Amino acid sequence: MNPSLKLFLILFLSLELTFTNKLWVNIIVITVCLVLLIHYHFRWQQFCWLIFIPLFPAIAIFTTIVLFSPGHSLFYGLVLFSRLYMYVSLGTIFTFTTNPLALARSLEQNCHLPSKYAYGVLAALNLIPKMKQAVTTIYIAGQMRGVTLHWWSPTLYFKAILVALQWSDQLAQAMESHGFVEGQARTRTINIPITARDWVITSTLIILIQIIVIALP
Repeated sequence: MNPSLKLFLILFLSLELTFTNKLWVNIIVITVCLVLLIHYHFRWQQFCWLIFIPLFPAIAIFTTIVLFSPGHSLFYGLVLFSRLYMYVSLGTIFTFTTNPLALARSLEQNCHLPSKYAYGVLAALNLIPKMKQAVTTIYIAGQMRGVTLHWWSPTLYFKAILVALQWSDQLAQAMESHGFVEGQARTRTINIPITARDWVITSTLIILIQIIVIALP
């Protein structure tokens, strides 16, 4: 499925279900997402993270609605509890099945996003592993000097920012050396078209969710 249409579908469903207080709709969306993740070989360790990371904020929301809201509504507590997991499930299915490079190219070609934003975001995503390695290096270098840099230490973040600024200059030079000129037309090595199949799948899913929202209590 085209990455841009997939992103639109996820955002559309999330926005619509935000204003829909129907518990069974949230449960159906979560179930479908879990089935798709199983189909795409989502590992059981990842399922554990998917379940337990949103658990604490979900319990906090549920407790607030049931115990401290004026209505003490168990139903709305369950709706908001499931809605949080619905958001997480939709976001997981999108990130797990979408290649960042394909998404950047699709946003540039299909949504006419300026190249500097598309490739800038892509560069930032690709620098995340290097940033983790740089933070580890800074931490070890501090220990070698007898200084322990905790995760809340301003020194650790200041040094990481300096490294990021150096990388940003190197990245800009690398893009210019490869012929990137802002505002100029660029050729495409890989075209990502929006096919009739993509439109059919998107339209079918939107219509199907409307039927479910109207039919279920």
